[in-house]
Amino acid sequence: MSSPAPLIATPKGTVAALKKALGKDLIAIEEAHGEIACHVKTDKLVGVMMQLRDTCDYQQLMEIAGVDWPDRDPRFEVVYCLLSLTKNHRIRVHVTTNEDVPVPSVTEIWPVAGWLEREVFDMYGVTFAGNDDLRRILTDYGFVGHPQRKDFPLTGYVELRYSEEEKRVKYEAVELAQDFRSFDFMSPWEGADYVLPGDEKGASK
Repeated sequence: MSSPAPLIATPKGTVAALKKALGKDLIAIEEAHGEIACHVKTDKLVGVMMQLRDTCDYQQLMEIAGVDWPDRDPRFEVVYCLLSLTKNHRIRVHVTTNEDVPVPSVTEIWPVAGWLEREVFDMYGVTFAGNDDLRRILTDYGFVGHPQRKDFPLTGYVELRYSEEEKRVKYEAVELAQDFRSFDFMSPWEGADYVLPGDEKGASK
């Protein structure tokens, strides 16, 4: 079995069509492993999305994801996953920003983006200009900070939960393991230069 999942072929001429539709708003386009990633100007995002929906037939917004690159400037990347039902094809749209520079909201194009933008805001602190309901969606009321940032402390906070034993809502201190807090940003397929716990079992065979 060459692939764990069915391979979805990119329709011929897709890259050329995307370049033509996005024009000067396109910073770079990458095609690798059967996937296409479009890096576009952040302030042109709404126009880009309308072009992709109306001209290139990517009708559905499936997901919005945040990425934190602490050593980069701009630090954050927001990734939009689009699906074309007519082409049976997906693409990704990437924009970059910092915590003090809002990303244009795409809620006027896809209302479902409201919830997805709230999640990125809650987890990373990225704000979205034009989203009138930018509230936290996953963390507790009154929570301070953004959990998915790679510099977010894993201790010193409290969490709200319902205790089945005590039949009430209670606050408890959060204590999370720090063992894997070191990031080397390497591909997991390339392998690390250091020995990971458990590697000695394979070496002994």
